[in-house]
Amino acid sequence: MSDETKHKSGSPWRNFYGRIHGKTLNKAQKVYLAEDLPRVSPGPVSWEENPERTKLDMEKRFHGKPVWLEVGFGGGEHLVHMAQLYPDVEIIGCEPYVNGVAMCLSRMRREGGVDNIAIHAGDVRDLFDVLPDASIEKAFLNYPDPWPKARHHRRRFVTPEHLGPLHRVLKTGSEFRVATDIPDYVRQTMEEVPKAGFEWLGAHPEDWDTPPHDWLSTRYEQKALREGRTPHYMSFRRI
Repeated sequence: MSDETKHKSGSPWRNFYGRIHGKTLNKAQKVYLAEDLPRVSPGPVSWEENPERTKLDMEKRFHGKPVWLEVGFGGGEHLVHMAQLYPDVEIIGCEPYVNGVAMCLSRMRREGGVDNIAIHAGDVRDLFDVLPDASIEKAFLNYPDPWPKARHHRRRFVTPEHLGPLHRVLKTGSEFRVATDIPDYVRQTMEEVPKAGFEWLGAHPEDWDTPPHDWLSTRYEQKALREGRTPHYMSFRRI
């Protein structure tokens, strides 16, 4: 790779289109980011910390427990819910939106005793770089950015750029769940995810209407319902 195709940190140039910052953080949120975020790091993920892209020591960091991954956890409602529901599992949450990370850290403090969450506050592609093969046992993609314009569909998560690395880091037989209220995102998910090496676990289109048994309806989903949008839930198995 030539120098022209690399960032000054050594990383490849990767266009990032989502929001990173929102409204100004309050004093408490700034404290959570300064004090709590380093403590819940999954390990050296960024190119500055890990320019050699050495794989994370999953056994050491996660104490030999099963590790799950949530991509884009928003304010952390589902992430914290699953961590509380499955205390014997470690869950990595990946979210580049700083305000969402601060909300999640606040939620973790408020709930108390949530010590099985790791947070990467950045691009999931950087995390994929350093996750070992077959190191993740379940993955979640809940209400991802829809990128509704046709010319922006390539920015969606359900594209080969993301699905290929996800397939690599998931163990064979692992479950990958997708929730969205955008019909065209359902279409693209059902087209692209099976091509990436996953098997849909449903039998009929009606299965899209039934959430998983341990699902938490988040604030975003409640807003979608109020505005007349229908949630869809798709579960796949990594082949």
